[in-house]
Amino acid sequence: MLIVAAAALPLVACDPISLTLFGVGTAAGVSHTLSGIAYKTFTAPQKKVSKASTVALGRMGITVETRETNADGIETISATALDRSIEVVLEPLSPKATRMRSMAKTGILMDQATATEIILQTEQALAGVK
Repeated sequence: MLIVAAAALPLVACDPISLTLFGVGTAAGVSHTLSGIAYKTFTAPQKKVSKASTVALGRMGITVETRETNADGIETISATALDRSIEVVLEPLSPKATRMRSMAKTGILMDQATATEIILQTEQALAGVK
């Protein structure tokens, strides 16, 4: 029993780190994947979230390149910011709920901080969109 306790001792230091990293993303109400993609569901129609995301990208100085909506109503916004390519996907879940996915890449590397900030700025802008 003493050997098992001694062997587990180095693992104790890892737990606070993992809990802190988990708490950072969930505290803001934004979910993340291991690949660096950020997600959030808004209680607002897709049209409002789309307008708010446009305002948010503009505030951040990110240039919208294209907007496409498929047959299922899923809107994809492609944008650029210096050396980053941005993709925002808005998926209607119901007439009053929209799921947003934000992804920012520099080459092959994911920029989770920028993806999260786009969602947070969209949330702020949504408060002013009518």
